[in-house]
Amino acid sequence: MFEFKLKGNKGFLLGLVILPLMILTSQLHANPRYASIVINADTGKVLHESSADASRYPASLTKMMTLYMLFEAMEQGKLTHDSLMPVSAHAASMPQTNIGLRAGDRLSVRDAIPALIVRSANDVATVVAEALGNSETNFARMMTNKARLLGMRATTFRNASGLPNGEQKTTARDMVTLSVRLMEDFPKNYHYFSTQSFRYKGVTYNSHNRMIRNTIGVDGLKTGFIRASGFNVATSAKRGNQRVIAVVMGGKTAASRDQHMAQLLDRSFKKVAAIQLADLRDNKGAKSISLRGIAIEAPVPTVKPAILLDNKVDPAAILRGELSAGNAVPNNSVLSNTDDWAVQIGSYYEHDRAQAQAQAATRWVSGEVAVVEVEISNRTLYRARLIGLQKNQAHSACQNLSRKGMDCMVVRSHG
Repeated sequence: MFEFKLKGNKGFLLGLVILPLMILTSQLHANPRYASIVINADTGKVLHESSADASRYPASLTKMMTLYMLFEAMEQGKLTHDSLMPVSAHAASMPQTNIGLRAGDRLSVRDAIPALIVRSANDVATVVAEALGNSETNFARMMTNKARLLGMRATTFRNASGLPNGEQKTTARDMVTLSVRLMEDFPKNYHYFSTQSFRYKGVTYNSHNRMIRNTIGVDGLKTGFIRASGFNVATSAKRGNQRVIAVVMGGKTAASRDQHMAQLLDRSFKKVAAIQLADLRDNKGAKSISLRGIAIEAPVPTVKPAILLDNKVDPAAILRGELSAGNAVPNNSVLSNTDDWAVQIGSYYEHDRAQAQAQAATRWVSGEVAVVEVEISNRTLYRARLIGLQKNQAHSACQNLSRKGMDCMVVRSHG
């Protein structure tokens, strides 16, 4: 049950967003497999949750952890895109969905990644498990240990695919944690999760994840289904300068799951905009009081004159990313081109992780590595940045990083 106690405009704005969400969620309580959670990717704030800590079957969301382990092995130099992994009789025996591997085949890492994401191939999951753990049973133990290190305390893996196993359990909260860590720990690999099709041995496979094609801002992650779990999906979406990450588990059909996820995303983005607008109204006259604490300069749609009407802010402009919530000026305003601009790669709960991500970005672009510590909602966040850039340099660097699959934004260094 939701509870909020806010006064004035802030309470009214959030009420308009939360009340329909409460009604929608209450309609789903009759489904014992249902669970969901939505978070603000930048702050970690939970925007919605229902049965988020209840034990559920992950189904093929399991493959997100298999991919995490694969990406980590690649980062550690144990495998490359061109590495060939042997296909055992056990792997070849995995049921649909699969890509028809045969015992004695050799599968490249380059082909394994889209096969896991697009086809959700069970035979490929076992090939990866045996390549990294010698046996799928041992690899499942490795997956479970990694889950504990990532803070997924309620998750236990028994296989690499998500095929039915009564002991393979997780929660919506743990799955959203895994989604975040995939994006933060391997930013150059996140683009794989938006892959819509791939071709292997003359056969073209299309993605089960229709949300990437059909829902505004959705750019990745994974679907899953077994009879015991219902229809699951983990989703990341970006609109304007805001990103939310969500998990829905236990859908009765793929279509109803997708529809519900789309509704959760819409309401969550509106809630973020309402929070930002309320914050702006509560801090009249402040020049830079955005929730992120930075003056954002990012590639956005052309600003329409309607975003400022009689000195009042249009909330939709914030949602579209045309206006920073902390600044009553459009994001494309002309600002100085001095060396006080930076590229922000992400926000993290660990200083070392932020440092590592900023350092990783220097593989492709130049800039001085910096970590900025901020306090948001009584939590410390560390922002990974490359600083000491002119505005045009920062924009160019961010574009280059985006092409490499790293999410980024251009900010003022002093923000």
